[in-house]
Amino acid sequence: MSTDALTPDRILEATEEVLRRYGPAKATVVDVARALGVSHGSVYRHFRTKAALREAVTERWLERAVRELAPFADGPGPAAERLTAWLSALFAAKRRKAGADPELFATYMVLIGESSRVVAEHVDHLVGQLARIVEDGHRQGEFAPVTDATTTARAVFDATDRFHDPAHVADWSEPDIDAAFDAVVALLLRGLRA
Repeated sequence: MSTDALTPDRILEATEEVLRRYGPAKATVVDVARALGVSHGSVYRHFRTKAALREAVTERWLERAVRELAPFADGPGPAAERLTAWLSALFAAKRRKAGADPELFATYMVLIGESSRVVAEHVDHLVGQLARIVEDGHRQGEFAPVTDATTTARAVFDATDRFHDPAHVADWSEPDIDAAFDAVVALLLRGLRA
């Protein structure tokens, strides 16, 4: 590959493949450069350190979830329906990622552990989306007034932790998990309407 065609996105794509193949403990910048057909110095021109490259890959992965959920946060319709759809989409996406590519999912679990700033920003984005739904619900008269929509949104996010936090990945294949999810969402909606 010509170094002229080398872009941060192309490097991140190659890094995902290298991480999938070798795992986070063995993957190196040299492996990424080899996969791209360039010198490792070319990769370092875009990402100054291995840690910066790994953080960028993590951020890219998490940003996909934010984009996937945005239509539920910003779209039209009753807030309760949007909230249910948002939570359902998040849970479905996490299960899909864990089941479809368990090696890469495990790799990202390691990377997320290394990138606390990136993860905190990601959670803030997700809570922000939930806050918009909560605010819309209040404005539409569907939800009771709240003092602080962000605090309420954070409570919703925390209450549904079992269905999106990768620490609970083993729970996601349990036979009663969908019924448990529905029960938690119903409880949250009753609380928001009170």
